Amino acid sequence: MLRTHTCGELRLSDINKEVTLSGWVQKTRDLGAMTFIDLRDRYGITQLALNLASGNEINDTVKTLGREFVIQVKGTVIERESKNKNNLTGDIEIKVTALKVLNISQTPPFTIEDNTDGGDELRMKYRYLDLRRNEVRKNLELRHRMAIETRNYLDSLQFLEVETPVLIKSTPEGARDFVVPSRMNEGQFYALPQSPQTFKQLLMVAGFDRYYQIVKCFRDEDLRADRQPEFTQIDCEMSFVDQQDILDTFEGLVRHLFKAVKQIDMPNVPHMTYADAMKYYGNDKPDTRFEMKFVELNEVVKGKNFKIFDDAELVVTICAKGAAEYTRKQLDELTEWVKRPQIGATGLVYARHNADGTIKSSVDKFYNEEELKTWSAACGSQPGDLILILAGPDEKTRKGMSELRLEMGARLGLRDKNKFSALWIIDFPLLEWNDGDPNLLASLAGRWHAKHHPFTSPKPEDFELLKTDPGAVRANAYDLVINGVEVGGGSIRIHDRALQSQMFDLLGFTKEEAQKQFGFLMNAFEFGAPPHGGLAFGFDRLCSLFGGSDSIRDFIAFPKNNSGRDVMIDSPSEISDEQLKELHILSTVTN
Repeated sequence: MLRTHTCGELRLSDINKEVTLSGWVQKTRDLGAMTFIDLRDRYGITQLALNLASGNEINDTVKTLGREFVIQVKGTVIERESKNKNNLTGDIEIKVTALKVLNISQTPPFTIEDNTDGGDELRMKYRYLDLRRNEVRKNLELRHRMAIETRNYLDSLQFLEVETPVLIKSTPEGARDFVVPSRMNEGQFYALPQSPQTFKQLLMVAGFDRYYQIVKCFRDEDLRADRQPEFTQIDCEMSFVDQQDILDTFEGLVRHLFKAVKQIDMPNVPHMTYADAMKYYGNDKPDTRFEMKFVELNEVVKGKNFKIFDDAELVVTICAKGAAEYTRKQLDELTEWVKRPQIGATGLVYARHNADGTIKSSVDKFYNEEELKTWSAACGSQPGDLILILAGPDEKTRKGMSELRLEMGARLGLRDKNKFSALWIIDFPLLEWNDGDPNLLASLAGRWHAKHHPFTSPKPEDFELLKTDPGAVRANAYDLVINGVEVGGGSIRIHDRALQSQMFDLLGFTKEEAQKQFGFLMNAFEFGAPPHGGLAFGFDRLCSLFGGSDSIRDFIAFPKNNSGRDVMIDSPSEISDEQLKELHILSTVTN
């Protein structure tokens, strides 16, 4: 070993010990006769003290040191005169007697410090340097702890970790697959799994009644802050359970993680139906750290000759507590905010509930104060509150108000990253009509699409609606939402071949297509498939939530950028004509 201790473990109790440390030069301070070096490794920073006045052989070596040089030092632990209370090793320093350069370093392209001067793209290009920073290292330590505690909890409940294949069959249902050509099977392709869904169901058929896996998954879809082309799931499945069994088990996992990792006692997680989530929050992953629920005003505001309200399919409001003092400039800026293409509202109507109890609106010429009081009564405003109203087509207006609610929550300081509010969303629609979702294959347009996946069971009480009104069928499915982020979801699965066949029919599969793509699963259902269900947590999302970040990239060692590229290794990249020929793919390179 090239060290006896790490740079984060020595304390006053180690005074007079002879030690050997190795690490990177963080900073050098030349004070004439004395030189001080901050030596860093993954565990912390220790100050080295070198007395160059004595003229020993270290002098010349010290003068050559630069930032990020890798060195080994030997010396004695002594008490530090000027202590650093912000550093765990700040009470001691090492009186160096020997120093050896293990490797030199070029000047790094950005400072290896918490407050670095490197931009995102530069740090991504030199990610191995970025990983030396405390902030990034702590993120990966958090991820490690989350994985360990997940395994501990599931192991305590007799879950078995089983690895499933990475090279599988392409099933064009859901997001686009990444495909891998097979050299030995000309013209045929593997796919990288979007999830181990069918394999974990087959494990249930095989009698492995409690399965889990912390597993890599792949989706070829448009990227954003909480998406990567490759991501990690905590993937789980259970046999002989109903929906409540699964909710209890994995609510227990989340509560265990909060307690073990963040020392937070998470309360019981409430349930909310999909219908109520859409009605009161405008989306299926509401942030419930704050109230500000939607209130529909159609019956209150129509018939007063205000055309925008009279012609609207939906008029909906939220009450922003304590925001009545917003200036006209702030309200005009908020109006422009909702008009952005991402929101698409035609405008914003507002009313101030003043401290003296009077109510003044931006449409006073159409509504008198008595009528405005009905607005206040509907949304429960109090003096000092601001009433915000959007109007237009139902779906678009709910979506716009959902975005406005989140924006107001942020502006009013209600979305505290150190506060956590969780809920289960249940009773999703089983099916959605696909008018051409850009994240789905074009061939799926103009037909029913499974909101979760085609193996999700309908609610038993809705079975008959499959024949008469498929759009009204509720799924035996559930999502866990924390702070407005969907961190996990799953369902009770279909385990009956006849029902699964009926589902494929609804989704537009011919008998031949269903047999070709999923025949292995259908056949397995004929050999005693138990009732089963499960769920998968987005592990990257869960880590970013615990770490207080909006981006999962901060918790992935080597992430891709927003274009799906790894700028460090320059991937994806072209391959040679020779490789293309071996894979039976014609080269697109012209001579």
